[in-house]
Amino acid sequence: MARYTGPKTKISRRFGEPIFGYSKALQKKAYPPGHHGRGRRRKQSEYAVQLMEKQKAKYIYGVLERQFANLFHKASRKHGITGEILLQMLESRLDNTVYRLGIAPTRRAARQLVSHQHITVNDRVVNIPSFSLRNGDLIGIREKSKSLEAITNSLAERAIKKFSWLEWDGSEFVGKYLNPPRRDEIPENIKEQLIVELYSK
Repeated sequence: MARYTGPKTKISRRFGEPIFGYSKALQKKAYPPGHHGRGRRRKQSEYAVQLMEKQKAKYIYGVLERQFANLFHKASRKHGITGEILLQMLESRLDNTVYRLGIAPTRRAARQLVSHQHITVNDRVVNIPSFSLRNGDLIGIREKSKSLEAITNSLAERAIKKFSWLEWDGSEFVGKYLNPPRRDEIPENIKEQLIVELYSK
């Protein structure tokens, strides 16, 4: 399945945020990429602002257009605030949770670990990055994969970030998805209401 493989810094500069992680270019060049990046930007239309927000969310979570649209339509059919439910569904993806637990340093690396069958859910190997976790699911590392340098390095450098909807047992190398996070617990800078407005047109 196709994934974005182009310049990561260019995308980060377009949105003015570290979409794919920290980049020195965001500090050195505080303007958008391209020949006209330094010039005064035209005022964006309402549609353009909404589209940019959707694109940003897609890049952050590494989701393709059709996947994102399907997730939105599923979220819109559920009872509650559509934008918040959409973000909860994105956060419940297996690749995102592997990243949040610190097993991988980036979502892209987490997606690769899942695809290469290094990750288990409830003691069963799952190789689908978009796999949606449910309350109480246990996310582990295959026994033969626990010594992988990529995993051990990531866990060793794991920042002490505690997310209220996740638990991590460092002795057993097992995480637990407790429940969907509330909107104020999700750290991503996404204006989900703009995405809702875009799809509501």
